[in-house]
Order: sequence, then structure tokens, then C-alpha cells
Amino acid sequence: MTELPGVDAKTTTELEAAAFRRLVEHLRGRTDVQNIDLMNLAGFCRNCLSNWLKDAADAQGLSVSKEQAREAVYGMPYDEWKAKHQSEATPDQKAAFGKSGGGH
Repeated sequence: MTELPGVDAKTTTELEAAAFRRLVEHLRGRTDVQNIDLMNLAGFCRNCLSNWLKDAADAQGLSVSKEQAREAVYGMPYDEWKAKHQSEATPDQKAAFGKSGGGH
């Protein structure tokens, strides 16, 4: 990430962390937006964020499971979120996902 002019590295990290937390909270509030929609539009989804969080923990030598990382992003166990909010992908969503090379 490009450094912010006049902002030290510690503060930059704090700002980045705050932006991440805000993104996660935003996605928790937008349960109407399916992961496949995020993948088709932006090339990442909630699962990607949780994988990146786990990767960061792994890089620090921390023991964070895939399930723990997903719960940190989803705000609840992943299976619970899926049962409450995930719908079957439409044929159009699936087609768009295939064209985008959809993958995490």
C-alpha cells in the first residue's frame, strides 16, 4: 500500500486495520450481497477475507483455524451464516462466475 504523506508506519497500520474492520462490518450488514456477487464484481468475497486473515496469522506464527478466521469475518460460525443468509446461485450468477474465472 502507498504510504500516506506525513503518517508514520504504526499509524498507517492502525488506519489500515480500522479500514479492514469497517469493511468487515459493512459486509456483515449486507447479508443480501452473496459471496458469488462479490466474486463476480470484485474478484474477492468474505471467504477470501477470512483466508487472508488466516494467512496473516500464519505469517505471524499464530494458530488460527480456517473456521476461526471465517467466524471473525462473518460474525458467526460460517455454517450458521450460510443457513441464515446464503441463497442458491442463479444461473446468471453461475455463468458470470465461470466467465470471471471465479476462484479464491
